[in-house]
Amino acid sequence: MADVAVDISEVRADLAAEHLALDEVMSGLAPEKWAAATPSPGWTVTDQIGHLAYFDLTAALAVTDPEAFAEEASRLRGAMAEGETTVDQLTLDAYRRMTPEVLLAEWRRAREVLHRAAAGLENHSRVTWYGPPMGAKTFLTARLMETWAHGQDIATAVGARIAATDRLRHIARLGFITREWAYANRGRTAPPETVRVTLSSPDGGQWNYGPEDAPEQVTGPAEDFCLVVTQRRHLDDTRLQATPLARDWLLIAQAFAGPPTTGPAPARA
Repeated sequence: MADVAVDISEVRADLAAEHLALDEVMSGLAPEKWAAATPSPGWTVTDQIGHLAYFDLTAALAVTDPEAFAEEASRLRGAMAEGETTVDQLTLDAYRRMTPEVLLAEWRRAREVLHRAAAGLENHSRVTWYGPPMGAKTFLTARLMETWAHGQDIATAVGARIAATDRLRHIARLGFITREWAYANRGRTAPPETVRVTLSSPDGGQWNYGPEDAPEQVTGPAEDFCLVVTQRRHLDDTRLQATPLARDWLLIAQAFAGPPTTGPAPARA
């Protein structure tokens, strides 16, 4: 499959499906499992769901009331200037005080609010977010990416498995188009050489991004690529193959907004 444009209705549907896939894990989770530590340092399963609830509600606010969102974004930036503890106080403390049953209901409510807000978006809509305004499809793809990535953390923590699906095509494309951003976010300039990314999809097909004659190449499973660009796996713990400059990119790849972060260290020597 080539890198083709999708309609926003497909992204909306796939976001809803990704929410439901994670809900299947959460709905059957024993209360004590909500306190399990996840791969994100210092975060429990409760924190992961609280984070998703907070930002799904904030995303809905960005769509329906940009001025109110700007005020909330300003509060978050102020918290970030004060440190990680203050950010957690703003975004997570209310959720940490909830019981698992109440938090599950609140996360479901938050994502329903987002789905209602997203129903009014069109292919060429723009949404103000924490950085520059985003195209609506990219905006919703970012919410799908967040749901999937935090779902991977939860699944690892509780011994569950969220099956890879072709919904990953949205995340793979986002990972590819944010290559230059990953460098710029670190005060660096991306090498001028182009990169071709060739991925095997969960259904046995192939996804291609970048020119066929690119001097730099990445090949391997789409799921592994998505785990790397969302910083859930180190490149060396995947089946991806990359030429030198492509490897340089994948070691700093960051498909999400915010200051530069370092992904996990390799699990194997």
